[in-house]
Amino acid sequence: MCRLPLITLEFLSRAMSTGLEDLFVRTRAEKRAALIAYIPAGFPSQKKCIDVIKVLADCGVDAVEIGFPYSDPVMDGPTIQAAADMSLRNGTGAAEVFATVNAASATDMATVVMTYWNPIEKYGVKRFARDLAANGGSGVITPDLTIEEAQDWLNESSSADVNSIFVVAPSTNNERLAKVTAQCSGFIYAASLMGVTGARSDISQSAAELVGRIRQVSDLPIAVGLGVSTGEQAREIATFADGVIVGSAFIKILLEGGSDDMAKIEKLAKELVAGVRGE
Repeated sequence: MCRLPLITLEFLSRAMSTGLEDLFVRTRAEKRAALIAYIPAGFPSQKKCIDVIKVLADCGVDAVEIGFPYSDPVMDGPTIQAAADMSLRNGTGAAEVFATVNAASATDMATVVMTYWNPIEKYGVKRFARDLAANGGSGVITPDLTIEEAQDWLNESSSADVNSIFVVAPSTNNERLAKVTAQCSGFIYAASLMGVTGARSDISQSAAELVGRIRQVSDLPIAVGLGVSTGEQAREIATFADGVIVGSAFIKILLEGGSDDMAKIEKLAKELVAGVRGE
């Protein structure tokens, strides 16, 4: 069972977009964590990406994180890099990302985008925030944007009613943890360990320690990502976090291909959903 703090007026005012606000209000009321799935737009194709998202929604996944494929993904491990490369070869750009966001939000899952800063800057900060909101997006995770350089984005995302989600890691010291989380809305992305993304057999103890440190400085929901690949791992993280993010495990299935890949996606999604629900 999740150990969750009380919902405060500060949380309700800062979790601006109704998608994320409704999600965490609901999951907190149900005393469970949310399951957030990650998939890059345009992977393994634009159509199949959307088909996968619909399967995830049907299986009870609570939210989806749409990756904006980028040529220099410093935070991503080899699995997600391979998926991003395939997506880029498919010609995926901002139009395809927003089309995917639109399709995902139509399933009633809260929908966010994970993107490095360069694609936002290239597209136009104000335009990106506006177009994301117009397509039903609830927020943006920006792993390489520091809070010192984020004021333009914070201004425009706030104006567009889009949540700004920053990433913190076990190496983030307490002083900086307070500064970064103070600029977050929607939820805080807690990287479970140092390094790049990818499924792992064990979840580092530093994840629980990091969540505990965040609880001392923020009452926003906290979602833990990097390395989750099984229902048991999801169940473990759900005992101390508000959300569990899974990406590489789904992507690995799609990279391996095969006529039964969608059945495998469905099986894994159901296992993870049961995990975050403590079933």
